[in-house]
Amino acid sequence: MTDEIMRKLRALLTAYAELKAREQPEPPAGHGAAERKRKACADTLRNVVRPVLDAFMTELKNAGHDAATRDHTDKEDAYPSVALSFTPRTRAATSPETALASALIFRYEPRRGILVQRSVKPSPAKGRVVTATGDRIGTIGVDAVSPQWVETKTLAFIEDVLKTN
Repeated sequence: MTDEIMRKLRALLTAYAELKAREQPEPPAGHGAAERKRKACADTLRNVVRPVLDAFMTELKNAGHDAATRDHTDKEDAYPSVALSFTPRTRAATSPETALASALIFRYEPRRGILVQRSVKPSPAKGRVVTATGDRIGTIGVDAVSPQWVETKTLAFIEDVLKTN
């Protein structure tokens, strides 16, 4: 290519880049602050809540129950959350009968901080219609979250699941 063609190409590309830069809408006021709050919450969920849930998961598994944790603190398209799923062992380990998985979710809610929700599902073998009881069991500011608070909420959840099943 000739130097003249390269100059024209560069001029076209520069003009295009400037045009696109002007078309970009300004982020809404406070957008940076909201994103910082979201990231701070994700850090709290990852560094305070998740280790407690992992410890409970280990104990539940050691007792023969099925348990797992989920971490959604890195997702850009959803509010950060961490969760503990728990399926209690019912009767003998050789029995085909199983309970349903119940879940405890710690999720960021911009107006309230960290919201704790649970879904306790009874075993179908109990003769009940299987309906999940999902309810909120607590809300706390991001700065106030402590391992003790998470332990209290998690222990209450596990107690309710075991009573239900």
